[in-house]
Amino acid sequence: MSEYQYQERQVPRDRHSEFRLGEGKISGYASVFLGGMSLLAVLAYLYPSYLTTTELRQLYDAEYLQNILKYGMYFALFFGAVTFYLKKFRMMGFSGMALTGTAFLLGGYTIPVGPVEAKRLSLGVDWMILAFLGSVALFVTLEKLIPKYKNQVILRKEWGLDLFYFCFNHLAISAILIFANYHIGHFDWAISERAQDSISNIPIFIQFALIIVCADFVLYWEHRLYHEVQFLWPIHAVHHSVETMDWLAGSRGHFLQVFSERAMVMVPLYLLGVEESALNLYVAFAALQAVLVHCNTKLPFGPLKYIFVTPQFHHWHHSSEKPAIDTNYSAHTLLFDWLFRTLHFPKGHWPAAYGTTKKLPQSYLGQMFYPITALLDQRKTTSSRSENP
Repeated sequence: MSEYQYQERQVPRDRHSEFRLGEGKISGYASVFLGGMSLLAVLAYLYPSYLTTTELRQLYDAEYLQNILKYGMYFALFFGAVTFYLKKFRMMGFSGMALTGTAFLLGGYTIPVGPVEAKRLSLGVDWMILAFLGSVALFVTLEKLIPKYKNQVILRKEWGLDLFYFCFNHLAISAILIFANYHIGHFDWAISERAQDSISNIPIFIQFALIIVCADFVLYWEHRLYHEVQFLWPIHAVHHSVETMDWLAGSRGHFLQVFSERAMVMVPLYLLGVEESALNLYVAFAALQAVLVHCNTKLPFGPLKYIFVTPQFHHWHHSSEKPAIDTNYSAHTLLFDWLFRTLHFPKGHWPAAYGTTKKLPQSYLGQMFYPITALLDQRKTTSSRSENP
């Protein structure tokens, strides 16, 4: 594709959606989001068996997080008051203060923390809150300090849709884990205790590297099948329908893909029998990388960009430009794209356009049912061709 003329992506300035100091928009959104997160956190403390996940509760100190909740609630009130002082976006400020006030009435940050009855199926409200606050603090800061496209706004087109995907996928974590555990139970026949014992005796970082390579191999081929098998593509097309890349863009994904992806990647982890510390390292690495590679950042990675999947590499996977279509399937490293000749990484260039070549519906329900409607359209086209040769 040496003849292809790469173009620079043009991002016009969107003054209407920009955040500017002194206008009240920053404080308004901060009040609503902190107020909403505070109310959800209080509900999670009230009903931990139904609104928190057993696996995640083991990783944090609920009493310590109540101190963070306290500051979040007071900051929500403070930012709400700022909107009234600035006399702009006061309705948002009032909404944030109302959400926070409700959280206080329900017990606020003083709800007693005690033993929690484990429920097999629950909503991952704790996981959603921690992931959202952590992602905003880390990745939005990164996008503002080292952006690839300076004019790209936080509240870009369809950000609300992708926020819904973010919330849904995190709330469904319990169901995803149940499905994944059920799925890997079918691979008991492939377990080798001798191999697992050998692996568990090697250094943790070598175990970690082994997990990355094995997981990447599975994810590469699953990803490639979603692209190259005709009836699977409409499911994956939902993820590719994002036309603006940022930290939230990676959240968009059909629930069938989300469930299958989590289940398949669990197989090599289950068969390897690695130490828990190595597994925790991988989970943290994979979670951070999955968000980072979609970010609007030109953070330099030096030689590492030829080893690990980075934003520039993965942005090309999301490009709708002809030479980039059906390339860059890997999730963690460039190894398998290089081995199987699906790598597209033109030096010094970034995509000029993102999304699918055929527009998808722009609503959540429209995208959830898109695989069905796309299949029906394909059958109608095939039927029409057979009737009119």
